[in-house]
Formats: sequence, structure tokens, C-alpha cells
Amino acid sequence: MSDPLLDRLQRSAIACALVIAAMALLVTRGDWWAAASVVGGALLVMISFVSIRGGIEALAAFAAGPRDHAQRPKVGRPLAKMAGRYALLAFLAYVMIARLRLHPLGLVAGASSVVAAAALEATRFVRK
Repeated sequence: MSDPLLDRLQRSAIACALVIAAMALLVTRGDWWAAASVVGGALLVMISFVSIRGGIEALAAFAAGPRDHAQRPKVGRPLAKMAGRYALLAFLAYVMIARLRLHPLGLVAGASSVVAAAALEATRFVRK
């Protein structure tokens, strides 16, 4: 059960992150750490996006499942996957900020790639 809007939003977010990383590289005159910060922030937000999307799809499958308790889909595994992804997200954020010392503004710029992609999708929708 794949939603075409979410697929398009995910692809647009990746494209926006690459454009923002290229802009960071140009603005800082070739500083690769700035571009790495943007890519790191985009990685964090994409893990969160995939986690939320998977949780919503599992919840939708559970709600649309049969009413008989013996035949209902199991929710334990998707819940554990979602918790594991958020633990991974917290660990990666710690590594990027504390150990790799990526610039916080670059991380925020990369994380805002989903917002930029949502704005592009809203613009596409309004134009139709």
C-alpha cells in the first residue's frame, strides 16, 4: 500500500537536500563539511519520515484488518521497528553533533528539505 503523494514527496525531499547541499558547497567556497552537514540533516529527517510512514501504514493495515482477533495483523513488530528507528535517529543525531561536529545550521538546512519538498508539492497542487 504505497501512496503516490508520499513517494513523490520523498523523491522531492531528496532532490531538495541535494540542491541545498550544492548551495552550501557554493556559499562556503568548497567547504565539504557544510555540505556534509546538510546531507546529515537530510539523513536524519528521512529516517524520521520513513519511520512515521511505516507506523502509519501499519496502523492503517491494523485498522482495515478483519475484526476477528485471531486473524488481525500483529502490531508488536511494527511498533518495535518504529521504536528502533527512533533510537537509531537519536544515536545518529548524537554522533553527527557531538562526534563529527557537523555544523548545526547545516543540519537544520538538511532537515528542512522535507519542508521545501512539501512547499513544492503544495505549489504543484495549487497550479493544477
